[in-house]
Amino acid sequence: MPELPEVEALADHLRRNAVGKLVQRVDVASLSVLKTFDPPTTALHGRTVTAAHRWGKYLGLQIGDLYVIAHLSRAGWLRWSDKLSPAPLKPGKGPIALRLHLGEALPDVAGRAALPDVAGRAAPGGFDLTEAGTQKRLAVWLVADPAVVPGIATLGPDALDVTIDQLAELLAHNGGRIKTVLTDQKVIAGIGNAYSDEILHAAKLSPFATAAKLTESQLAALHDAMVSVLTDAVRRSVGQQAATLKGEKRSGLQVHARTGLPCPVCGDTVREVSFADKSFQYCPRCQTGGRVLADRRMSRLLK
Repeated sequence: MPELPEVEALADHLRRNAVGKLVQRVDVASLSVLKTFDPPTTALHGRTVTAAHRWGKYLGLQIGDLYVIAHLSRAGWLRWSDKLSPAPLKPGKGPIALRLHLGEALPDVAGRAALPDVAGRAAPGGFDLTEAGTQKRLAVWLVADPAVVPGIATLGPDALDVTIDQLAELLAHNGGRIKTVLTDQKVIAGIGNAYSDEILHAAKLSPFATAAKLTESQLAALHDAMVSVLTDAVRRSVGQQAATLKGEKRSGLQVHARTGLPCPVCGDTVREVSFADKSFQYCPRCQTGGRVLADRRMSRLLK
């Protein structure tokens, strides 16, 4: 799932490539991806893209006084192209859920900006929102105010903006496991499964540690790790082409998705705890004093 660094990189890419362009057309191939119906997508035609934003793991384009906001979820992605096919998308065919055609404004005879003729000119650029797999969770909203998107309205403070005092306050009365708390978007926005693994590894904290019981030194280590891991990931991600972001993310991971491989810090074997639909990874020597955490799925298999 794209997290704060990748979504920030996608927003940066849109700032450099989409801002200032005119929306020529919006094609929707999957009606289920649209979570709003008023205003219709045709309201975007002829409007100028003025900004790109990120709210936690939500990505948005400001187009005039409207916002197109996407939550890419687990299998969603943005695919940019300098030359999109002008042919309409076929509903229900392939991974493309929504396509946004963008073009340059052309002056008309009166000197005003005019929308290019898509049919009579070279294919415009723009992007596709795609989703692989069978679980369709990609979601897109067209709204006048981002705050009406339910997930944005309930976001906690952005992970890169949280001070150590704020972090202490957020965790003080939270009896949940720190792994779960870090990925709760209502507590801290932007951190998902992968970067929570990386942050806890860097902070040398067990994923099962109770959030409210962290010592001052553990809290300081957690805050330092959160800032350093995310800042480094943003630095590596911003400026990358959208097509290379996933590979860049994987190349920078120390423990996440590295089950069975040696920890790059201490050399111990990276272990995994699995649940019904997800898993997390950690290093016993770095994070749990050498203790292997219980993996209920493996325990059942060994009975």
